[in-house]
Order: sequence, then structure tokens, then C-alpha cells
Amino acid sequence: MLHLPELHERPVEDCGEGKFITSSARMDFPATQPKPAADGKVIYYPPGVKEITDKITNDEVVKRLKMVVKTFMDMDQDSEDEKQQYLPLALHLASEFFLRNPNKDVRLLVACCLADIFRIYAPEAPYTSHDKLKDIFLFITRQLKGLEDTKSPQFNRYFYLLENLAWVKSYNICFELEDCNEIFIQLFRTLFSVINNSHNQKVQMHMLDLMSSIIMEGDGVTQELLDSILINLIPAHKNLNKQAFDLAKVLLKRTVQTIEPCIANFFNQVLVLGKSSVSDLSEHVFDLIQELFAIDPHLLLSVMPQLEFKLKSNDGEERLAVVRLLAKLFGSKDSDLATQNRPLWQCFLGRFNDIHVPVRLESVKFASHCLMNHPDLAKDLTEYLKVRSHDPEEAIRHDVIVTIITAGKRDLSLVNDQLLGFVRERTLDKRWRVRKEAMMGLAQLYKKYCLHAEAGKDAAEKVSWIKDKLLHIYYQNSIDDKLLVEKIFAQYLVPHNLETEERMKCLYYLYASLDPNAVKALNEMWKCQNMLRSHVRELLDLHKQPTSEANSAAMFGKLMTIAKNLPDPGKAQDFVKKFNQVLGDDEKLRSQLELLISPTCSCKQADVCVREIARKLANPKQPTNPFLEMVKFLLERIAPVHIDSEAISALVKLMNKSIEGTADDEEEGVSPDTAIRAGLELLKVLSFTHPTSFHSAETYESLLQCLRMEDDKVAEAAIQIFRNTGHKIETDLPQIRSTLIPILHQKAKRGTPHQAKQAVHCIHAIFSNKEVQLAQIFEPLSRSLNADVPEQLITPLVSLGHISMLAPDQFASPMKSVVANFIVKDLLMNDRSTGEKNGKLWSPDEEVSPEVLAKVQAIKLLVRWLLGMKNNQSKSANSTLRLLSAMLVSEGDLTEQKRISKSDMSRLRLAAGSAIMKLAQEPCYHEIITPEQFQLCALVINDECYQVRQIFAQKLHKALVKLLLPLEYMAIFALCAKDPVKERRAHARQCLLKNISIRREYIKQNPMANEKLLSLLPEYVVPYMIHLLAHDPDFTKPQDVDQLRDVKECLWFMLEVLMTKNENNSHAFMKKMAENIKLTRDAQSPDEPKANEKLYTVCDVALCVINSKSALCNADSPKDPVLPTKFFTQPEKDFCNDRNYISEETRVLLLTGKPKPTAVLGTVNKPLSATGRRPYIRTTGSETGSNISVNSELSSSAGNRSREQSSDISETGVSENDENPVRIISVTPAKTEPVKNKEINSDQATQGNSTERGKKRTATASGTENIHQKPEEKNVDETGPSLAAKTRRGRPPKPEPQGTTAKNEETNKPPVRGRKRAAVSQESPGSLEAGNAKAPKQQDTAKKPAAAQRQIDLQR
Repeated sequence: MLHLPELHERPVEDCGEGKFITSSARMDFPATQPKPAADGKVIYYPPGVKEITDKITNDEVVKRLKMVVKTFMDMDQDSEDEKQQYLPLALHLASEFFLRNPNKDVRLLVACCLADIFRIYAPEAPYTSHDKLKDIFLFITRQLKGLEDTKSPQFNRYFYLLENLAWVKSYNICFELEDCNEIFIQLFRTLFSVINNSHNQKVQMHMLDLMSSIIMEGDGVTQELLDSILINLIPAHKNLNKQAFDLAKVLLKRTVQTIEPCIANFFNQVLVLGKSSVSDLSEHVFDLIQELFAIDPHLLLSVMPQLEFKLKSNDGEERLAVVRLLAKLFGSKDSDLATQNRPLWQCFLGRFNDIHVPVRLESVKFASHCLMNHPDLAKDLTEYLKVRSHDPEEAIRHDVIVTIITAGKRDLSLVNDQLLGFVRERTLDKRWRVRKEAMMGLAQLYKKYCLHAEAGKDAAEKVSWIKDKLLHIYYQNSIDDKLLVEKIFAQYLVPHNLETEERMKCLYYLYASLDPNAVKALNEMWKCQNMLRSHVRELLDLHKQPTSEANSAAMFGKLMTIAKNLPDPGKAQDFVKKFNQVLGDDEKLRSQLELLISPTCSCKQADVCVREIARKLANPKQPTNPFLEMVKFLLERIAPVHIDSEAISALVKLMNKSIEGTADDEEEGVSPDTAIRAGLELLKVLSFTHPTSFHSAETYESLLQCLRMEDDKVAEAAIQIFRNTGHKIETDLPQIRSTLIPILHQKAKRGTPHQAKQAVHCIHAIFSNKEVQLAQIFEPLSRSLNADVPEQLITPLVSLGHISMLAPDQFASPMKSVVANFIVKDLLMNDRSTGEKNGKLWSPDEEVSPEVLAKVQAIKLLVRWLLGMKNNQSKSANSTLRLLSAMLVSEGDLTEQKRISKSDMSRLRLAAGSAIMKLAQEPCYHEIITPEQFQLCALVINDECYQVRQIFAQKLHKALVKLLLPLEYMAIFALCAKDPVKERRAHARQCLLKNISIRREYIKQNPMANEKLLSLLPEYVVPYMIHLLAHDPDFTKPQDVDQLRDVKECLWFMLEVLMTKNENNSHAFMKKMAENIKLTRDAQSPDEPKANEKLYTVCDVALCVINSKSALCNADSPKDPVLPTKFFTQPEKDFCNDRNYISEETRVLLLTGKPKPTAVLGTVNKPLSATGRRPYIRTTGSETGSNISVNSELSSSAGNRSREQSSDISETGVSENDENPVRIISVTPAKTEPVKNKEINSDQATQGNSTERGKKRTATASGTENIHQKPEEKNVDETGPSLAAKTRRGRPPKPEPQGTTAKNEETNKPPVRGRKRAAVSQESPGSLEAGNAKAPKQQDTAKKPAAAQRQIDLQR
């Protein structure tokens, strides 16, 4: 039905650019003379209007139609007479003449008339023919196109036409027509096409009224009509006509209830039924869903379940499209879809684990917007992002980082600690791109929230760990990682572009808040940069020398070294060579580079130099210049962008403020004491790398003030800074000198040991009259030594030791009497106090007795005295080595009076072993160290005390990696295969890898090294290892399978690393060495058959291992190996040794292994609660372990000591990285005791038929590791003989043969040197309760003391 308002009630309205006035009063016109119509009816025209025919001109037609328009405009529905009178005219105006008139003005006027006619004659139209009605509405619709031009003179009439049609809802008449859809489609298309930004709101409102009435009052919306609306939402159309999009948007909002079923039907046809032919818009369904959701989510109430169906499609591309769509829907700012439709949300989250990579990638990208717009959904996303952070695809892991960092940079509260943890993990990703993104992202967060404090203290605290983590990455081997850390430090942690004071404040408090490992990394970074600076300096010095072959060779070696410090060393070599050529040709460039690396270069000068050098090397024609980029890398590493004289001065001022209490220490989150100590440590490190920058009276005055402070660490650091930087103090700053000397004397005499050491070195380094100064310290100290007051001995011993090392010519002789009369006779050979018998194998430094600390320093003094002399003319070194050996033989209790505690003995064993190793670094002393002494030293790495093994291994590695120790000492690491703690074995393996790598690289870089291959080539460690293992105190029976398995494990521990690559046919070379050893005799005992048999047996085990692990060992050796004469005799001419010392059956057992019967579920390599001994096991000799079968806590001694092979891991399915891997051991039928909390009760044991198998030692409780375990008695026969069980330090007890007679025979043998005698105790088992450690029960019936006295001949 038509809406029929009375036109005379309508107010005067604005119609666009002008006003169209409708009459407010009814007007009566006398009719003109009627004219007959074609159908015979008389047509009455309004007064003054002549007949309108095709005979008159267009202008006249227009003139007359205007009067007709006015007449119809003024008429209302109540004018029955006029309606009847003008009915023929109304019919006439719908004739073909008017509807198809070529003149647009005529058509417009006719359309206006027709619109008014529909208004006047409502509710029934005067036109009864459906075809005529269709023609009329199509005609009117075509006229509405005139609305497009708002500047047209006729626009007001077009607006009137639209207004009239909308007001009256004239198009509703068309519902009666069968093909009304055609009219509506034409109308909608017309209105959407004409709407533009020049239309005012009224035009849009009338269009909306017109269209919404058709939608809401019709029986439904056809697909074609829906398409005419939806097409305006497609991005391409939306961009072309924004007003049409807005019109469609408002129309859909207004008609949501009516149109929603039609939309649902459309998407159902396309999405579910797959009928893409139903609409031309089928290919745009996802774009349409996105736009419709943004307009009003209610439009898609029935569509969302269809999307869930599509998410599970088998087509990856289809899933990808749906994921992209839903990502926008869920991630949009005002969307609550995730809470309103949880099933769809959960289904969408499942796509994070999609098999299709692009789908996972799209899901991860969505997470960033979601985190920023919907923080409440972070919890749902976290778990899925965690999985994707370990995705096999590099791009996905990369985007996880980008997602989290982007959200974090927007607002740190959007990302929880777990999400930041994912980024933290990825800093160690295997792919450089991922690592770089993670590191840079964390650096940006740190700079924003910690450095600039943009979100307050809480946010800064949340990301305070970033600085430590980023610096830890400097420990990685990749040069790319190191360079990026340096870049991050210079740009984000301590931005180099800050003013000096601000920059140093940033560095000062950063250094004070770093953890110890990060501090070490930062120190290493400065050290590496300083080292590279020195390499470049040496290169420039070579350019100043005359050209020669030697000079060219040296220059080439230096270029290779520099290239190693740049990314992609392979390409860097070519670029560095090119840069070197440019340096040779361009003197100005050389001078710029010299200025850059000079000690006096300021940070500002460095910046200018870098830009100047880069400008000279730049090529405008080559935008991307890899050569220039490489040079920039080099310049950035060597340029002093942070530290110069001004910076050091600013640091010292900051430290002074901390001392005075006027600094902002508390605000920066560090205490004043921490700030002062860290500030001094920072200055100490910088004093190594930038010593010249310290040379000022102001700086030294502040350091003198630090020397007077009570904090020992602060004073020690200050002395070291003077030592490193004070070379010109004596000449340039006499006042500082006069103040410094008495302080140094006081510290050398009564300071802490570390202060004393630094004070002596400082005097030696910076004063010209050092002999006088040192004598003033030496004489009173040497006269005042008193062993009865050991706490006052430590500092004097340190000072005396360093003085004798630094000035041997002056003090070596006077020191000899001190050594003979006091150090050895009075101090080391006497035990004045009784140690605390607490059973512990190690005690913290503060709990060690002063007497033992003095003895440790006395041993160090002996070593320093000898290292200063560097000769053995007085045979003092021989005596010292015998003394140290005796200390090792006696387990640290040199006097054997049993007055010293176990923990103190551990300290002395470590000191003795380290001393021998230190002396071996001096060639003149290495020559006189006997094989027996070397073997005693080596056994320290198998000490029963964990800390002794740990510290000794670290010292050994440190000396080897610097090429200070002879190659034979690398063989000691083979004994680490017996270490019961997995971490120690892993550390030893890493040490081997590092040492072998360094030696091979050194040989490559130094052509002259080929002359010293015997001491450098890693493969030459094999004969030393074979000899060492042949003299292992645990290797007593050459045919014992368990002992041979131990030997095999030790051999393979070393050989596995050596045989990683077959460089220069090294496998055959090692095999040849083992074969050649069998043609010699043991130089240590050449005439002893058993010693030689053991040597040959170890050779055969080595050959067995090499043959089984390498198919390349049978090739010819490239050269005949040379054997060390110290350990092997020269081959005899007619001597042929083709005997096999291990049987075929033994070979099979060694290579394949035999599963060890056991009755428990054991934990393998369970990390100890604290550093300490691993639980040891005693078993009968009949039980044989296997190197391939899984080792449990109850395995044989051999199995317990052996390293887990990679094959073991793969066979048992346990990852090497698992913290507590539990393995089920193959068992023989026996009673199995339950295992609780992954610990095995000490009472568990497998019961045999007639003999009790060896009881194991249980893991010590937390905090009671390294407690000496006393034998717990098991009295079977009170009258029977008792035997003391023998154990080796650091090793599980060896299997013993069954039978009392054999045991007695073994016990009555003389003690083996280096083997520990078990303490005999009659204490009850309850005496161990204080330490919470359970002792192993002995196999024998009773115990009785059986301690044989050793004879220590120091003069031998």
C-alpha cells in the first residue's frame, strides 16, 4: 500500500542547491478546451496549457509540461473532481511519446508528473496494465540517474522526484508485478551508481527510505537484488565509490532482521553446498563476510557455523582463506566474536597446529593483532604460540617472535612472562634469521622500558633480565652472534650516541646490575675488540716495513686472523685482502685508520674517522656494496665508540658520588656498595683495554681514595688499575707516586692475599727502583715467618712467592733457605692443628683451616720460586716434585698422622696436582717430570672429591687451550670417561673438542708449526694416552673383561673426538702409532713383563676400537709416526710382536657388549642435588657390564664409570638432554625392589645363591655431598678375619674376585702408589646419621686395621 501524506501539510524544504516550493493551498483552474485522445477519450489540460503533441517544438513541450507539473504538484488526494478530470491526461503522459522522448528535460518533467499521479491516485494507480506499470517505473528509475550531477540546473527537480517516490513509497506498487525484481534491481543499481560525495544527507536518507521500504515490505530479497547491495562492499567497489559503500552499510544495518535470512541462504549455497554459480559474488564471500561482520555481526548469525565447517576443509588453500578471514574478525578492535562464539574460536585456535605451513603462518601473524586488541585472549594464545615457537619452519618461528615483540612494543602489559620466555628461547635458535630477530626484539624492548623507562619501574623490572640474556649470547661460537651482541650493546644497552656523562651513567649502572656470567661476556667482548684493534695495528706496522717475502707472509697471516673476526670468514678474506690493497695504495686512508686505533682517539674522533673511511670506500654507482659493508663491520668493532679519557673521567666522578653517598644508586636499583665495587671492576677491565685513558691526576686521586676503603675487593681492583695504567706515574705524577708507595707496601705485607699479589706486581710494573721497593717488602716478611700463627702467614707467603717469581736474580738465593728451613721443614712437614672430622670431602673457603690455607700458599710459593728461576741447577725442582708426588701418594696427608680432615686433604691434593701441572708449563721442568709423577698428577682428575676433579679439569683445560702444556697432558682427559658425574664427562668432552680444534687451526695458520708436529698434532696424544692407561692403578689384570672395558671406554672417549674427521688420513696414522708401540717396550719398566703386557694389551684394545669405528684406517699412513722416547724405547731390530693380547671372545664383548643382569629400574645420570660424588657400586667379578647396554646406578663399576654412547641413547629412546631420563634395564629373574622418588634404597641388592652381591652406595642427601663414607659393618662371623675395602679416589670400587683367599692375597700386596687406603673404622653405623649418608655394607665378615706405612724419600 502506498503511503499517502497530504502534500499541503508538507513544509517548504531545501532541495539541494535551491528550494522547490509546494503549494500550501488548493488552487482551482478552469479547464481549457478538451482535446480528444487517441483512444477517443477527451484530454483536459490545465488552464493555460495547450495541447502537447509531437507537432510542437521541444521547448514548447517543456514549457507546457512545466505548467502540467505545477498543476499535479498542487493537487491532493481529496480532489475527486480534478482526479476524474485529469485522468485522461495522466494516461496520456504514460504514452510512448513521453516515455521514449529523446529530450531529457521532457523526460524529467514527465517523470515528476507520473510521480505525482501515483501520489494523487493512491492507493490505486490509474494504470491497470502490468506492462505499462513496468515501463513507467523503469522510465522513472532511468530518470533518477540525473541525481548524479548536483550542479545541474535541473537537480532540484530530480531531488523532488526522489523525495516524492520515497515519501509515497510508490515502488511498492510493483510488488503486484510478476517481474518486479527487474525494476528493483534497476532501481538499486541506479541509486548506488549515482550516490557521490556531493550529495547532502537528505539525498542519502531518501534513497535509504526508498530501498529499505522495498526490502522490508516485500516477500524476500532475491539473490540478484542482494548482489546489487553486496557488490558495493567488495574492496574494489568500495575503493571506487566510498559513498555507495556507506549507503549499502546503512541500508543493511536498517534492514538487518529482514535481510539476514537471505544473506545466510547465500553463504550456505556457496560455503556448504559449493554452488558458486548462484552469484557472481561467490568468489568474494570471505571479503563480504568480513565487511558484513564489521557492519553488524547479527547479519552473520547463521553464517559463523558454516565457517567452522570450512575450517576443517581438506583443501589447504580453502582453510587458509577462512583463517585469514577469521583472523580479521577475531582480531578487529571491537570484536567480541571470541567470547560470543567459543566453539568457532577453539576451532580457529586449532589451525595453529595445521599441517599446511601457510595456515600456521597466517595464524601466528593474527596473534599480534589479537594480543594488541584483545589482551584477555592472551592466555588462550600462549600455549599455541609456545608450540609454534618450536615449529620446524623457520618462517613460523620468526613470525612468533615478531608477533610477541610487536605487541610488547605497543604495550608491555600485553605480553606475559611466558610469551617473553619464548623469545628468550629463540635467541639460541639454530637459524641465524630467527636468532637475530629474537635478539633485536629483546634489545628494543630493553631500550624502551629499561633505558627510557616508558612504562615505569614495574615494566622495567619485568624485562630487566634481557640485558643479561643478550650478553650471555656472546658465549656462542658463531661470529654473527658475537657481532650482533656488540651492535646491540652499542645501540640499545649503552647507546653510543648519548652524551658522555649520560652514556657512562648508563654503563655504570648496567655493569653493576649484570649477573656474573654477563659481566664475563661483556669483559670478553671488550677483550676481543681490543685484540682486533691490536691485529689491525700490527697490520699497519707491517705496511711501514720494506716489502719482503717474510713481510708478505706475516701480512697474509694477519689478514686471515682479521677475517676470522668478521661475518662469513670465507668471503671476508677476499674483502680484507682488497681492503689491505687499498690501505697500501692510499696513505691518507692509512693515517685515518691509525688515528682510529690509536690509544688517544676520542669517541668523537672515532665517529669522524669511521665516516671518512666509509666515504672514501663508497661507490655511488653501486648502491649495495658488500665490500663496504664488510669494512664497516671491521671499523665498528675496532672504533672506541664508548670509552675515551673523557668517559673514564665521567666514570670516576660517578664512582666518587657513590662513595660520597650523593649518587642515584638506590633509584637505579643498586646499593652504593654494589655500585662502588662494580664501578671499580669496570674500571679494572677498561684499564686492560684503554690504559692510556686513565692517565690523569684526578682519576688517580679517586683510585687512591678507593685504596683506603675497607672493602677488600675495591682496594684490590684499584691496585690492579694502577698496575695496568700507571707506567707514567713515576715521571709525570710524583705526588701520586709518593702517596701510592707506602699503601702498596702495606697491602703487600698485611693486605689480603689478592691485594698482596697485585701490590707486588704493581710495584714491579710501574717503578724504576723496583728492586729496592721489593727488597723492603721481602726482608721483613722473610724474617717474620711463624708457622705457629698460620692465619698471619698467608699474605706474606703470597707476596714472597710473587717477589721471587718477578725478580729471581735478586731473590732466588735468599728464598732457597726460606724454602728449605721454613716452607718444607717447618710448615709442610708438620701438622700443628687437628682438622674437624666431619666426614666432608670438601668445605667452603671460609671453613678451611688457616694452617691448610697456609700450606696451599706454601705449595704455590714453591712453584712461583721455581718458575722465576727457570732452571734446575740446584736440583730444587726435583726435590719439589718428589714432595708434591709424596703429597699425592699420601692423599694430602703428608705426615700421615691422621690429624688432617678429609676436606683439607682434598685441598692439598688439588694444590699438589695443580703445582705439578704448573711446573710442566716450563720446558726445563717438564723434562725432569718422571712418567710416575705425570701419572700421579693425571689421577687427580679421578679424585674422589667432585670439586677437586672439577677445578683440576678447568685448570688443565685453561693451560692446554693456551698451548702452555705439553701435548701429553691432553691425554689426562681420557680418564674422565671414568667420572661418575655426567656433567664432568660432558665438560671434558667439550674441552677436548676445543683443544683439538685450536691445535689444528694453529697448525693451519702457522706453516712453521710443521716442525713441531710432535707437540702440536692432536693425533700424537694417542701414544701418551695408551701409556697412561697402561699404568692406570685400576688396570691390574690384562685379561679381566671389566677392566678392559674400562680401558676401552677411556680410549674411545678420546678417539671419538679425534676420529670425527679423517683429516690427512689420520685414522690410519693413529692405527700405525698403536701398531708401532707394540714393537717397543715400556720405557718406564722396560724389563718388567707384566708392564709390557699391559701396554700391548691397551694397544690391542685401541686397535680394536679404531678398526671397528673406521673403515679408512686400513689405508697407508701418510707418514711414519714418531713415538716419545720418554715413554717408549726404540724399536729393536729383530723384535716382532704379532701376538694378540685380547682374545676374539673379549673383542666381541668389548665391541658388542653383554647386557648386565640387574633387578631394578634405575635412573641414569640423574643430576646430583649439589656438587658431590656419584653413588658408587661394588659388584662381584662375575658380573660383567657392557659399554653398549644401558648403565644403571646398580651396574658394575665399569658400566657405572663409562660414558653413555650415542648408540645407547638411540637404542633406549632417552634423549641426552633429558634432565632425569629413566631407563628400564633388561633384568634377569630376581626379586625387584620398588624405587621411590627416583632414588634407590641402599638395602636393594640382587640376592645370589650362596654369596651376597656387592652393596651399592646411595646418593648423598642434598647438602651432604662429598661426605666421606665410612664402612658400615655387617657381622656374619664375629671371629672371622676383617679386611679394609680398597677404593680409588673419584672412582667406583673395582670388582673383586670371589673367594676369601683371593681377597686376602690382594689385600696383603704392597699398596700401589696413588691408590687410596680406606680408613678403618670401628664406629657404629649410627655415626653416619649426622651426615645423612648411607655407607656401603662390606662383603667380608669383619674388619681389622690393615694400614701399611709408606716410605717417603724426599732425597731420592
